[in-house]
Parts: sequence; structure tokens; C-alpha cells
Amino acid sequence: MPITHTNAKGKTYYLHQGTTKTGKHKYHFSMQSEGTLAKTIPAGFEIYETPNAQVFLRRIPPKIITDEERQVVEEGMRKYASVQDYKIDVRGNAIEIHMAHQDSETFREMFTGYRPDLDQTQIAALVAQAVHYFPMMQFLLEDETRRTFTAQRYCFIGSIDDWIDIGHGPLTRLVKRYVKHLGQESYFELY
Repeated sequence: MPITHTNAKGKTYYLHQGTTKTGKHKYHFSMQSEGTLAKTIPAGFEIYETPNAQVFLRRIPPKIITDEERQVVEEGMRKYASVQDYKIDVRGNAIEIHMAHQDSETFREMFTGYRPDLDQTQIAALVAQAVHYFPMMQFLLEDETRRTFTAQRYCFIGSIDDWIDIGHGPLTRLVKRYVKHLGQESYFELY
């Protein structure tokens, strides 16, 4: 049985395998089911899906961020943030919060108005395919012993277009202080 992965947008990807010119194994995901399909995931690798539903095979990264720390951010978003459409991604020493670039509710209303023949499940699938996520805030682990973090927000000033520091300290304090600004005008005043 070939290795497949259905992403958040409902598209199924197949893991293909081949060899390099030097004889080493290589792998990639494709939506095409023809070709040499892998039947197992190679040892030390995992399937990784980005917040925008791109699918990759990657080496299993060392676990720097704990499950509890990710949970602190997830609970903080539910408790303090007003945004509903977001995704949390852990990459290396960073916990990233990605927000929908478009308003999902506007898409939902648009599809409902143009396609009254579709049910809510079909509309939800169309909305999922249309929405794109962008990283807006991240918490970087700075001290592995004390487990302190640096909070950063993305800056959209043309001359910068990069992450800027907005605070330092324990993760719970940073989450409570900053995630409430996501989706608000006050976000742009954080620095």
C-alpha cells in the first residue's frame, strides 16, 4: 500500500521514491498516483504539512519545544485572542502563529451567494482551499534551562519586512500579554 497524505485542503498526495545520480534514495510528494510510489516512510523521517497545506517529507527534527509549551500558546489563543482562523506551527526553537490572510467568513458568504446549490461541507472545503495563512507572531525559545522566550511580531514596513522583538520572559506571560493584539489595530503598535 503506497504512502499517502490528505492535506488540510482535502488534496491527496503520494510519496514517490527514486535514486540520485550517486545512488542515494530520494523522496518527494506529488498529487500524481503514477510512478514509483514508496510503501514505507524511511527511518528517521516524517510527513510535515505547513500551515498552507504544502506537504513534505523531512527528517524528524530534534524536539526543542515541549508539547506543554505548544499547549500554552493554543490555550492562550482560545482564551485571549479574538481571531478564530489561525494555525500554530512549531519549527525548531519557534512557536509560530499563522493567521488567515483573508477573512474566511467573507469567503463563506461569497460561496453561499454564488453557489446556493452547495451544502455547508462543500462550502467549507472551498473556503479551506481559498484561504492562505501568514506568520504573524512567534515565540522563540531563548534559554533552554530557564525556558524563557522572546516574543516577536511580523513587521510589514517595506524597509523592514521582518520579525521584530516585542517582549522577553516566561511563555505564559508573553502569550497573555501579546496574543490579544492579533487581528487588532493595536498589533501594529507593538515594538
